[in-house]
Amino acid sequence: MTRILMSPPDVGALEEEYLVRALRSGWVAPTGPEVTAFEHEIAARCGVEHAVAMSSGTAALHLAMEGVGVKPGDVVMVSSMTFVASANAVAYLGAQPVFVDSGADGNIDPQLLDEAIVDQRAKGARVAAVMAVDLLGRVADFDAITAVCAKHEIPLIEDAAESLGAHRGGRPGGSFGAAAAVSFNGNKIMTTSGGGMLVTKDGELADHARFLSTQAREPGASYEHKHIGYNYRMSNLLAAVGRAQLERLDSMIARRREIRDAYRAVVADVPGVELFQGTDDAGDNCWLTAIEIDPEVAAVKADDVLAGLESRDIEGRYLWNPMHNQPVYADAPAYVNGVSDRLFRNGVTLPSGSVHGPEVIDRVVAALTEILGGRA
Repeated sequence: MTRILMSPPDVGALEEEYLVRALRSGWVAPTGPEVTAFEHEIAARCGVEHAVAMSSGTAALHLAMEGVGVKPGDVVMVSSMTFVASANAVAYLGAQPVFVDSGADGNIDPQLLDEAIVDQRAKGARVAAVMAVDLLGRVADFDAITAVCAKHEIPLIEDAAESLGAHRGGRPGGSFGAAAAVSFNGNKIMTTSGGGMLVTKDGELADHARFLSTQAREPGASYEHKHIGYNYRMSNLLAAVGRAQLERLDSMIARRREIRDAYRAVVADVPGVELFQGTDDAGDNCWLTAIEIDPEVAAVKADDVLAGLESRDIEGRYLWNPMHNQPVYADAPAYVNGVSDRLFRNGVTLPSGSVHGPEVIDRVVAALTEILGGRA
């Protein structure tokens, strides 16, 4: 029996066509017409004027924060419910991540963020930026978050690694804050196998990021360098794959929503089990669908569900282990309310990839129905 994976790449004939075209053009370096076109197309999709293609979403976060002036010793407020790359990008700059817990949907709690900023400043910290993460494809509450940042005159960075194609209040993921980062990792809503993009309305920030991402080489033929730069640019070949993926993005989101609706039907009448982020999700891109289990009510616990899926050769996983629990950040300040710990303890993420056909999802649905009924 073939193992069912969480979110494998969804690539096919169109990606092959674009990749071969780029290869035959001779542009195989980290520059070229596919990169330029891909940047313009992603910027338009995110509703901004500028985009800089990079080797990863983490690289985009790194240079976005450098662009807003984060310095060694500064504090950056970061969603605790996220993948470690969000926090690592802060550490690259010698700054201190300070973690802020979640609201019910897993995204950063704006009220707790406000309290955390006030407390950090009272302790003498220079709070240089806020990084808010869009969890599992849901755009965070940026009306409230932006108001907090404006109140304290702190720049906002949107970690939109998981939310390309999502929207909130009529605005697309990637359009909020001074800059945002999107990811094209192999498991994301669309992929270039590896890669990311910095997107922004600020032309100077984009130009500076582009300069730093090409080893900060000064203009001219002498290979002069006055600043420390990085090898962060995207290959023209990978950009070609990304352009093909972007053409298919809406259909891939639609398929992921069909999968979410299939899981929604499974848990609808199961006591103590609900679809995580299942309400008000019309703007979500449904990158990953998860369920949340109340162990006091449900017949099973999250551990039982994961074990049951594994025994059937189906990949499942916990939601993100909050950053305030990570050994590498054991000394980092954190403002917690218990929500992200509960979600990690009781959440299960299910196979959600758009490449999964009906027969694959039918198999997951059947397994999930059995497991939630206590037949692990």
